[in-house]
Amino acid sequence: MNFVAMDFETANREKHSAVSIALAVVRDNQVVDKFYSLIKPETTFSSYNTAIHGLHRQDVADAPKFPEVWQTISPFFTENKLVVAHNASFDNGILKGTLQYYDIDEPHYLLLDTVQTSRKLFPNFENHKLSTVAGNLGITLDHHHNALDDAVAAANILIYESNHFGVEVLKPYVKNK
Repeated sequence: MNFVAMDFETANREKHSAVSIALAVVRDNQVVDKFYSLIKPETTFSSYNTAIHGLHRQDVADAPKFPEVWQTISPFFTENKLVVAHNASFDNGILKGTLQYYDIDEPHYLLLDTVQTSRKLFPNFENHKLSTVAGNLGITLDHHHNALDDAVAAANILIYESNHFGVEVLKPYVKNK
């Protein structure tokens, strides 16, 4: 399988409040490249969100704003390219909300949610949180809520599922966005 896994961390509940993004690029079922960037959001920071991921306003003070980051990562979000996330409704919502906030055209790509695939393929897991699925599958997740570690874990979950169940089992979960 070839795809890119993404993960965002946010400053607050607003859909345009991304403070970091990471991508894990997969070619032939191997993570071959990684991208991570802090993002300077144009919004306030919630103490709740900061407690989850540990990023403060001062951490992103010199970071690029999203349009600069988008120039680098937009080639991964094109027609017929598969984008994966664990809880894709959240990460895809942040991407869409941030694109709308900056009046950037929304791309069309294929989207797959590893929460959905793990619920189908591993119904007996206690829950289907990223840390639980990764732990049950023996996938390393050193720093949960670090966007890069989370993106790599999501990539490795899909690689595991593809290797053990086949790509055909996963196809019904691919949505066109």
